[in-house]
Amino acid sequence: MGYAEDDAEGQARLNAFRQELAGPGWIEGQTLKTDIRWSAGDVERAAILAGELVGLQPDAILANSTPMTAALHRHTQTIPIVFVPASDPIGSGFVASLSHPGGNITGFINLESSLIQKWLELLKEIAPGVTRAAVIFNPETAPYADYYLHSLPVAAEVE
Repeated sequence: MGYAEDDAEGQARLNAFRQELAGPGWIEGQTLKTDIRWSAGDVERAAILAGELVGLQPDAILANSTPMTAALHRHTQTIPIVFVPASDPIGSGFVASLSHPGGNITGFINLESSLIQKWLELLKEIAPGVTRAAVIFNPETAPYADYYLHSLPVAAEVE
């Protein structure tokens, strides 16, 4: 998990995951064993936790963020990994394509880069006087930022 263990959103997502698994009979402690690690957005911690998880030799790993998926990818090319979600899984080297991922990693992308253009269009619509916009990101926790940023120059020209 890319969240801290006491993070309400992280706990809500984990609880939803457990509830969905229980529907078809996958009940933790009975028909399913889970080992959960919480990186709290710390890339160095994610690398350590990924090594721990891979060392357990699980049947599959669910990765809840791009940095966690990247850390796991560095540790195994054989254990199946499902990311939910990841940004730019092709550019990050997780999959060969979205329709045919290949390898041991697959999952769900959360945003398509062309949405940057729509975001700027909406900004111009609700605040027509805006002539400059800034983007802030942390390269350690958002190494995929270029996936979105490359659309900015084209999006900025939209009238």
